[in-house]
Amino acid sequence: MSFRISFAPPADDTLAKMRDADSFRNEMARTLGSDPYGHASTPVKSERDRREATVYGAIVLYYVSGSVLTVTVVRLVPLP
Repeated sequence: MSFRISFAPPADDTLAKMRDADSFRNEMARTLGSDPYGHASTPVKSERDRREATVYGAIVLYYVSGSVLTVTVVRLVPLP
């Protein structure tokens, strides 16, 4: 089962400024797209579907929607 990765406007703006955005997208699909609760992610404020993980050198805050198989990235913080 794979999850669709979507980006909320603030995260999409950050993604557009990343120098290796295509590689980042591919890594998101490979990791969180296949297992959004894995990849060393942690729940935020004890909410199982609100999560944080580090992917391809960026901190990713996202929500998981199991009913529609979507991971929505709401905040993206690339590491320098």
